[in-house]
Amino acid sequence: MTDTSSTVRVSTATRLYVYVSLSLVAAVVLVPLVTTALGGFKTLGDLRLNPFGLPSEWVWSNYVDILFGERYWRQMMNSLIIACVTVFLTLVVSSMAAFCFAHIRFFGSNQLLNYFLIGLMFPAATAILPLFIRIRDLGLLDSYWGVILPQVAFGLGMSILLFRNYFRNLPEELFQAAFVDGCGYIRFFWYISLPLSRPIVATVGIVTFVSSWNSYILPLIMLNTESKYPWPLGIMVYRGEFGTDWQLVLAFITLTILPTIIVFFLAQKHIIAGLTAGAVKS
Repeated sequence: MTDTSSTVRVSTATRLYVYVSLSLVAAVVLVPLVTTALGGFKTLGDLRLNPFGLPSEWVWSNYVDILFGERYWRQMMNSLIIACVTVFLTLVVSSMAAFCFAHIRFFGSNQLLNYFLIGLMFPAATAILPLFIRIRDLGLLDSYWGVILPQVAFGLGMSILLFRNYFRNLPEELFQAAFVDGCGYIRFFWYISLPLSRPIVATVGIVTFVSSWNSYILPLIMLNTESKYPWPLGIMVYRGEFGTDWQLVLAFITLTILPTIIVFFLAQKHIIAGLTAGAVKS
C-alpha cells in the first residue's frame, strides 16, 4: 500500500515570518503580565525609577500581606460567587434557547434570534443608567443579583450564537433516530445534545467566567457595601487621598488574575474545539 499523504514544504522565509510574528504577539501578551508581576515585588520608589526592569530589592511582603489579609479572600469569594452563578445561569438559559433555535421551527424564530444577537452590538456600559433604574425598582441594589442578572442578560447573545452553531452541526442521524425511538425534544436535549456538547459548554463557561471575573463597571454601580465588593473594586482600597500604592495594586492584580489564567490553560483544548466546531459544515 502506497502512502498518498503529501508533505508540505515550508520555505525558510515563511518560517522566519511565522516565528517573528508569533514572537511579537507573545511579547505583546507576556510583557504586561511579567511587568505587573515584577512590579509587585518592588518598592514604590523602585517602581517609579525602574518600572520595567528587575527589582533592585525583592519585597516579598507586598504579596504576603495581601495573601494573609482577610479583605483579599473576601473579595475573591465575592467574585467567585458572582462568576459561578453567572456562568450557571448563562449556560442553562443559552443552551436551552439555542437548542430551540437550532431544532424547532416556529413563527418569528429568526426575528427573535436577531433580537438576542442585537446585544452583541452594545456593551453593558451603554445601558448603565436604565440598568441602574431597573435594578433599583426590583430592589436588587447592593446585592449579588443586581450584578449577576445584567451580566447574564448581556452574555446571552454570544452564548446563544455559539451553542446554536454547535447544535446545528451535530449529526442529523442522531436526531432522527432519537425521534424514531420515541425521544422527545427535552430528552434529546438532556441525554444526547448536552453530553455531546462538552467543548462548547466549556467554551461558553470559560468566556462567561472570565468576563464576569473581570467586570468592573457593573459592581461599581450596583454595589455599595465593601463586604460585597468583588476583586476589581478591591483595587480602590490602595488608593489614598494624595497617592496610590502602585506596588500593592500590581501585586493584587497579579494574585487575582492567576485563577483565570490557570482555568484558561486547563480548558484550552475544549475552548479551541468549541470555537472551531461550527466553522466548517460537514
